[in-house]
Amino acid sequence: MSFCLYYDLLSQPSRSAYILLKANKVKFDAKEIDLMKGEHKTEDYKKVNQFGLVPFINDGGFKVIESVAILKYIIGKNKLPDNWYPKDLKSQTRVEEYLRWYPTGTRSACVNLFLEMVMIPKFTGKPIDQEKVKGHREKVTEMIGDLESYFLKGKKFIGGDKISIADLLGVCELVQLYGCHEHGLYESSAVVKAWVENVKQETNPHFDESMAKINHLHSVFLNESGQK
Repeated sequence: MSFCLYYDLLSQPSRSAYILLKANKVKFDAKEIDLMKGEHKTEDYKKVNQFGLVPFINDGGFKVIESVAILKYIIGKNKLPDNWYPKDLKSQTRVEEYLRWYPTGTRSACVNLFLEMVMIPKFTGKPIDQEKVKGHREKVTEMIGDLESYFLKGKKFIGGDKISIADLLGVCELVQLYGCHEHGLYESSAVVKAWVENVKQETNPHFDESMAKINHLHSVFLNESGQK
């Protein structure tokens, strides 16, 4: 098979690509790259992908390194149902609007909190900086407010009544907070919590399958922090 997905299910955008492929029964060669082991930095992987990123696709020599472009390529290549990237102008514009906001909105807020609570302590041996955590929590709370009051206002999904890649990308970022026991930040919003559940229902069992590494991190975090 010539279509290969290089991914790590610890990576939020990787999970989005994985779920999209699985939910639509698209066949692909799965190439797992373990980020925690630094496999993305090896010379062997750099020969395949000079940027050392995941997700990454190689479709018979056609390579794509950016997650939104990867998702759109998967949709076009496999002629997936229109809901994933709507043709209707207004729905498509809502999806695009979120995709442009997402890197500095949902992704930035969630990534920074996750890094501060999990990755930085793990790789530096330093204790969690509670002042920085407080600031990142505030950013997540602000972002949740934006989701509730604007992007999801009066809607089931970002584009309207049907799930799209905007929903996959956004929810995969939010559930990353489960890995550091901070999911209560988004669950405090009934609107955002319902959105997360709607995306899970539309994509299960593949969504739950993709969460294995995050669930493991959640257990480890609770054990190391003495929480229950």
